[in-house]
Amino acid sequence: MNTDDIISYLPYQNPFLFVDDISEITEQGVKGQYTFDKSSWFYKGHFKNNPVTPGVIITECMAQIGLVCLGIFLMRDNLKKQFPKIALTSNQVDFYLPVLPGESVFVQSDKEVFRFNKLKCKVQMFNQKQQLVARGQISGMLTV
Repeated sequence: MNTDDIISYLPYQNPFLFVDDISEITEQGVKGQYTFDKSSWFYKGHFKNNPVTPGVIITECMAQIGLVCLGIFLMRDNLKKQFPKIALTSNQVDFYLPVLPGESVFVQSDKEVFRFNKLKCKVQMFNQKQQLVARGQISGMLTV
């Protein structure tokens, strides 16, 4: 399964797809990238005259790349052209820097546990200057 296949299995579409590319994926983790479009709907009201990416969207981007893409890869032998069902079960994310409209981010995820279709990962997001934007732990359930 190549990275285009993994992205095609994601159960998201624009404007709620936050994965542009997967640069590396193994049984132990994933690295991927996304660029936030300056015209994205959530910038219109967050914040007046000073738009920044909402924390919930940053968390979603981290989850899509760091949890869902990795989960699809780990379950690749069971998919058989079926889209996986995914449920976020928990997350704890700390934020350090804002993500501005038009900014590219890089997500790195390391698998902590994958058992009984529950995946738990340590996920970090970096900006273009390789500065830490956010980090935390994200868990979810994946089934076919």
